Amino acid sequence: MPDEANIHASCVALDAQGVLLLGPSGAGKSDLALRLIDDGAMLVSDDRTLLLAKSGALYGKAPASIKGLLEIRGVGIVKMPVRASARIALVVMLGREGARLPAARLYRPPASLQVATRPPQIQLDARHASTPAKIRAALAAFSRGLFRDTFNPK
Repeated sequence: MPDEANIHASCVALDAQGVLLLGPSGAGKSDLALRLIDDGAMLVSDDRTLLLAKSGALYGKAPASIKGLLEIRGVGIVKMPVRASARIALVVMLGREGARLPAARLYRPPASLQVATRPPQIQLDARHASTPAKIRAALAAFSRGLFRDTFNPK
């Protein structure tokens, strides 16, 4: 059985790529997951995520007791279509946004998980309307190597 750790996080899949949403209670993990799902993402897990190390990569899935359930504040706990698991391609720490042009950072999974490749980590404010678009842009930029070291407007 692969190593695993149960963490306080939500996870969605954009196509086959997992996005792990981290942050304290009330940071907006479930709300952001709902906005991403409303735009075509699939729920992997809400509020608790099992992280697994498989073949040197990090994967997320839901604990059996909450699989397919999403808490929608003001509505209740709703059954949704779910993806069984997803390879984590991006980690988003929710709270205050970081620097305008942040230094590259990799996610440090729990020490019990041995992974060869660590996914990139960014910091965003879940309350901004642009946050789902920023996540999609970051996912594309990281997966396709679209970052530039310089910006010289002419």
